[in-house]
Amino acid sequence: MRHCSVQVRGLLTREELDRYNSLMEVGSFLESNDRYDLAYHVQKEVDLLIMPAIERLKDKGRERDRATAEYLEEKRRQQLAAELAELDNEDDD
Repeated sequence: MRHCSVQVRGLLTREELDRYNSLMEVGSFLESNDRYDLAYHVQKEVDLLIMPAIERLKDKGRERDRATAEYLEEKRRQQLAAELAELDNEDDD
């Protein structure tokens, strides 16, 4: 059975995490008994179960990217304002 990443697991709800752990336990049991045909179906169920958490992780990434873009834009504006103020001071001299 393939586990999902720690980041995805951290975004599972309690109910999803309980179901995930149960499915992984069943899948491991099936694999230990060489029942890969059935473990395949359990893995498919795990893949479906973690999809909402993957979307939540993507949303967090988009939010972080948006915040970074806003921060960089604000820094650019501050630098431009400082340059304009410097030019005004030179003109006054």
